[in-house]
Amino acid sequence: MDRVYQRFTLAARALRYGDVRPHAIASSTQINEQEIQEVKRFFPMDKFFIFGHARSGTTLLARLIRVHPEIHCNWQAHFFTRPPFLSSLVSNPEVSEWLSRKSNRWNRGYDLSPVVMRAASDFILEREAVRAGKTVVGDKSPNNLVNGDAVNRLVGIYPDAKLIFIVRDGRDAVLSHQIQKFIDLPDQLSAQDSAIRRSIINAPEQFLSEKRSIFTPAGLHKAANDWVKNVSETDHLGEKIYAESYLSLRFEDIVKDPDASLDRIWNFLGVGTAQPGLKNALDQELSQNPDADWQREKQQPVANVIRKGLPGSWRDIFTAEDIRSFKAVAGDTLIEWGYEEDMDW
Repeated sequence: MDRVYQRFTLAARALRYGDVRPHAIASSTQINEQEIQEVKRFFPMDKFFIFGHARSGTTLLARLIRVHPEIHCNWQAHFFTRPPFLSSLVSNPEVSEWLSRKSNRWNRGYDLSPVVMRAASDFILEREAVRAGKTVVGDKSPNNLVNGDAVNRLVGIYPDAKLIFIVRDGRDAVLSHQIQKFIDLPDQLSAQDSAIRRSIINAPEQFLSEKRSIFTPAGLHKAANDWVKNVSETDHLGEKIYAESYLSLRFEDIVKDPDASLDRIWNFLGVGTAQPGLKNALDQELSQNPDADWQREKQQPVANVIRKGLPGSWRDIFTAEDIRSFKAVAGDTLIEWGYEEDMDW
């Protein structure tokens, strides 16, 4: 009987939502204004989220943002950016049915799913912020696995949040991502990438002299496509959905002028910038690069192939064929974001 009832429930929800996949069920629910105000009585802090393609400076941005005495930011919660997503808390059909059941007098006759998701994530975020003595809190999680879908998922639960999207020159981003895979995921590499990794360790000079590509042709083509898709979708939806609560910025501008960049970000988040010692705290944080230190310690021969965190590192590594391949896919997007003026590079 339980199995029959479950099938009946699935059929009923399919009629209601048009799709019985767990993520589709959960993503169809939207928190409303009354629910937001009710949740804020318990979790009053303003929230923000940082998205960006992998290796685009999201961690650096989070580190710099949180030197402000009012802001806490941590990373990789992946509420909306990587499966199983926050929606997995309510995506089981039986759980979803329970939260919306008419006989459940606690739900006031409608689905409690968005409230449950919001309360769970708010608690996770504010618990850490309270410990840190901060009043504004955010999470940074790269969204390149789901691209624009992350924005759609976010707005269903946090239409009142602020969204920051950081973009990095796609050539540097995909290069750094490739090195990261060589360091962190050697057991998951393809046979071709494993061979490249061994060559980097044994004869790095052939890559530094641009004689051999650090990518497979198919790998670079896919990486370029993925970068374009992430940047285009996220920026388009961020502007369309969040409007004045959306801020896009470039990693390179933060590196070039961190004071002006962070003032802009902190003002966007609604906190003052005339704080005693704030510039010194920012300078101190900028003097550190824990990610680079960790990578060098873990895999020094691989990590030393590129200059960590410096714009334009791709120029030391990309072969002529790499340039042609990336340009064919991402040339227009590089121009759109001001990384090139034309196709003559």
